[in-house]
Amino acid sequence: MKKDQTIVIGHKNPDTDSVCSAICYAELKRTMTGREYVPARAGSLNDETKYVLSYFGVEPPVLLESVKAQVQDVAFRELAGMEQGASMKEAWNRMRAENVTTLPVVRGNGTLEGLITVTEIAKSYMNLYDRSALSKAGTSYRNIVRTLDGTLSVAPPAGVERFARGKVLIAAEGPEGAAAGIEAGDLVILGAGEEAQLEAVRADAACLAVCEGADVPPAVRALAAARGCAVIVTPHDAFTAARLIDQSIPVGYLMRREDLITFDLTDTIEEIREVMAIKRHRDFPILDEDGMYCGMISRRDILGATGKKLILVDHNEQTQAVSGVETADVLEIIDHHRLGGLQTISPVVFRNQPLGCTATIIYEIYQEAGLPVPKTSAGLLTAAILSDTLSFRSPTCTERDRAAALALAEIAGLDWESFAENMFAAGSNLKGKTEEEIFYQDHKSYTAGKKTFTVGQCTVPNRRQAAELAGRIMPYLEKVQGAGELDYSFFMVTDHMRETTTLLCAGAGAEQMVRSVFAQEAESDGDPMDGVVTLRGVVSRKKQLVPRILIAME
Repeated sequence: MKKDQTIVIGHKNPDTDSVCSAICYAELKRTMTGREYVPARAGSLNDETKYVLSYFGVEPPVLLESVKAQVQDVAFRELAGMEQGASMKEAWNRMRAENVTTLPVVRGNGTLEGLITVTEIAKSYMNLYDRSALSKAGTSYRNIVRTLDGTLSVAPPAGVERFARGKVLIAAEGPEGAAAGIEAGDLVILGAGEEAQLEAVRADAACLAVCEGADVPPAVRALAAARGCAVIVTPHDAFTAARLIDQSIPVGYLMRREDLITFDLTDTIEEIREVMAIKRHRDFPILDEDGMYCGMISRRDILGATGKKLILVDHNEQTQAVSGVETADVLEIIDHHRLGGLQTISPVVFRNQPLGCTATIIYEIYQEAGLPVPKTSAGLLTAAILSDTLSFRSPTCTERDRAAALALAEIAGLDWESFAENMFAAGSNLKGKTEEEIFYQDHKSYTAGKKTFTVGQCTVPNRRQAAELAGRIMPYLEKVQGAGELDYSFFMVTDHMRETTTLLCAGAGAEQMVRSVFAQEAESDGDPMDGVVTLRGVVSRKKQLVPRILIAME
């Protein structure tokens, strides 16, 4: 995800409403603001939602299992890298200009090679006594010329780009001493005087650094060219030139190559804080998904990190929200459920209405804004309302839900009754699914005082499938409740055509509590197994089951 994007996301174990509402609200926000909004989901799609997206030719939203703040969410410094052939002087000048203490050394293809820091520069300046360091480092003549603020009076031989063999020395004054100590391949710092210059060339010096802008006579230039000796003219005196010349050494010679600590764009801020606390470096390189260098990050960069920008749809409880929501910057909540106590970093736009479906709210926002609903969005919103209201049979369904669905179906050119039948059939196809997959495909967690419980739900087309599914899920439900820290766990096997739910109950006293709370709805002719209660007229988890269980617990 990019830093300037806002993610629109539904709850964990996403259903058709949470997915379709995320897609359509992201599209609506893009239309209204011109900014980038990305629909996302916090879990795997169920078969019903897959059918809906396939029917309308819509790609599934991106899967985000966590929205914890990542490196890519932070305004890190996009500091350009240096090539390893650049001089230490260039590195130092860049550090001063950009007010940094660390520079990345990067290949032309973007691969990070190492780091050069103020520490390496200081060490090279204070501790470099080896007069052969320039040649050992393979210092380019380009670097030497630039570092000495010089001009090239005689170029090195064709194909020779680096000072690669000898040592650096300052020639003694006078022609008779100029050649003293010079060996083949040396770089000689000297002043004016034709004879001194000629003696150095005759001693097979590889390069002359002529100080104080002195003239290089034609005879010297001719002999130097003939013998492959480069001549550089610098405005500095010999003392200054000698001090400066070590700064021409390429950064690749002194940079830190081993044990580099790097971060990826997808690393969480939480993770890198721990590393930064142990490794007291000032700056750390960042690599993208291809391992290419893309910037530097420091402790200061993460001090005020607020994380990803989110809009939550179809939920407002932290237990149902995507992992890491507490670190995110929640901008809006669009929902139709009870208030769940989700805490946010700052005030938000919170639209919560007692309707059967979040998609109905989004349709009404379209109307309020005076914007036409695109045909595909109309189809998705219709599917969401039909799903959440069980084709208008659920007690959560209001006249506004029905009116919205019918209007949207007309825009989409949809035979809603035929479509709903096929959609629910796709959703109730459990062939090949494990008990775990069925259990978690539509599953929510709740808290009442000090007690916690979960409620899953699956819709089936007839009584026979309801009985078969209850027999499969009951042992798994007891396993989940017994293994975790849950007080109770419930699973609704809902036959919406008969408007009946076979409720599976796990936990000490769970069945007795349900029979007490739903005394009027519970069938009295007995259920096929312990822990199972058949509830007439109960099809809605949100409006019929959960509120009464919460009241009973509290």
